[in-house]
Amino acid sequence: MAAADMITRPIPSTGEAMPVVGLGTWPVFDVGDSAAVRAPLKAVVAALVGAGGRMIDTSPMYGRSEAVVGDLVAELGVRNKVFLATKVWTSGRQSGIDEMQRSARRLKTPVLDLIQVHNLVDWQTQLATLRDMKAKGQVRYIGITHYTTSALPELARILDNEPGIDFVQCGYSLQTRDAETRLFPTCLARKVAVIVNQPFEQGDLFRRVRGKALPPWAAEFDCASWAQLFLKYLIAEPAVTCVIPATGNPAHMADNLKAGFGRLPDAVQRAQIRKLWESL
Repeated sequence: MAAADMITRPIPSTGEAMPVVGLGTWPVFDVGDSAAVRAPLKAVVAALVGAGGRMIDTSPMYGRSEAVVGDLVAELGVRNKVFLATKVWTSGRQSGIDEMQRSARRLKTPVLDLIQVHNLVDWQTQLATLRDMKAKGQVRYIGITHYTTSALPELARILDNEPGIDFVQCGYSLQTRDAETRLFPTCLARKVAVIVNQPFEQGDLFRRVRGKALPPWAAEFDCASWAQLFLKYLIAEPAVTCVIPATGNPAHMADNLKAGFGRLPDAVQRAQIRKLWESL
């Protein structure tokens, strides 16, 4: 029997509970003002909140995504139920400050839950600003990100040498598991929360299993779809705090969210999932 509430993980720096399935916005939230194009996105956000999810991750480099998220969260009246994460993606101190202030205006909130240095652009400068903002109560958490596997050692090195970083965001999927050995041990040791992006490799994972039946043993960990299997594998990694699959489809959001409920695969079952994946 699946549990009634979504699984949560504590953010290591504070202990605040974070539901394990959130929402990414690249590139699907980069849309115009039309009610027709925004309606499914509004339903996606409503589904996230309805299932107990909190994290919505965006960035100023995602076109209009920040503004769309801000509008939809305000329309739904759910600011107190979501965890708004964005990024700073520029060089120079004042440029960073200006960009983060614009992000706060677009997201319609004076205090953002999390700001991350996007892809480590001018990270020393931006991290200094973020530390100051956090001390002043202008942001709740700070973090760093990168999307490439080649950057994983650099992310780990920064976490080893720079105190006070609450979150790291990286790519991690059943297909790309480098973070398991090149970053996650550092995150556990340094007590840094992990946000996982690109869990489906922009759809590549689904293309690989197209036409193939889900193995019956997936039911042993309350898994009823390939999406849930892909996500539950990641969520079962002890270092992972939250996965943020991006979607603009309410049905896909509902399916993704179910990965956050019920049992997770144990070590033996995760090995079984890896063996299955490598046999496809």
